[in-house]
Amino acid sequence: MPWNLAITKPAARDLKAIRAEDLQRIDAAFEAMRNDPFGGDVKFLRGMGGTLRRRVGTWRILFEVHQKQREVVVLGVRRRTSTTY
Repeated sequence: MPWNLAITKPAARDLKAIRAEDLQRIDAAFEAMRNDPFGGDVKFLRGMGGTLRRRVGTWRILFEVHQKQREVVVLGVRRRTSTTY
């Protein structure tokens, strides 16, 4: 049974600024997250509560997982730099 994927307004703004070829890879990652939110290169971020990050090339998807509701909430999509976290 697939998980629900919710994209917050800040994350939607982040997605508007991404090139089409990178956006395709991020969309593929979203589909994979609907099947298994913990699959792929996913880690919990220290000091940010239950926030996780998934690597997609140079991009990072920041998200939370609500297991009781079977929901993945995307908080942001950022390019990895030395100041990302």
